[in-house]
Amino acid sequence: MEIVFASRNRKKAEEIQRILAGHPVTVLSLADFPDCPDVEEDRDTFDGNAIKKAEAVAAFTGRMAFADDSGLEVAALNGAPGVFSARYAGEGATDILNVEKLLSEMAEIPDSQREARFVCCIALAIPGEEVHTFWGVAEGSIGREPRGAAGFGYDPVFYPAGHDRTFAEMSASEKDALSHRKKALDKFAEFMRFIE
Repeated sequence: MEIVFASRNRKKAEEIQRILAGHPVTVLSLADFPDCPDVEEDRDTFDGNAIKKAEAVAAFTGRMAFADDSGLEVAALNGAPGVFSARYAGEGATDILNVEKLLSEMAEIPDSQREARFVCCIALAIPGEEVHTFWGVAEGSIGREPRGAAGFGYDPVFYPAGHDRTFAEMSASEKDALSHRKKALDKFAEFMRFIE
């Protein structure tokens, strides 16, 4: 079964392919549909953005499509960066600039109050049907400096709960076992088993 992943994010697509390995699903990406227009992520919730992207790509391709919107929520920053995680340091921000801004804003926050969580919402749009959503959360905390060279985004400063290494210090399989995206994809994959 073929399904379109509504993203041009290569690292995210690789992570999803890896997690869904072994499931009877062939994941296409927007690289397979170069004429598909970009969808602006202008909603103020993760599910709002994911649903918008999935519906737009399903309409354009005429195929089942799924999208994810995910980000980091820091308790001491009232849930920021949230849906703005990818562009926290401004439009065109890099992972490094986003992490630098986050650490700067958290400089005065004591270790006991650095709780954070990664949130992922996956939306599945099936032409002619209502959209289905699947959620995953990874609880943890924010360190004081980047550590590790693996992963992407805020991985170098995120310590998953119960661990003394950041996501960026873990192997891909270690991170996958704990990640918010894996938890959401597991629910998504279970649902896909019942789709003909």
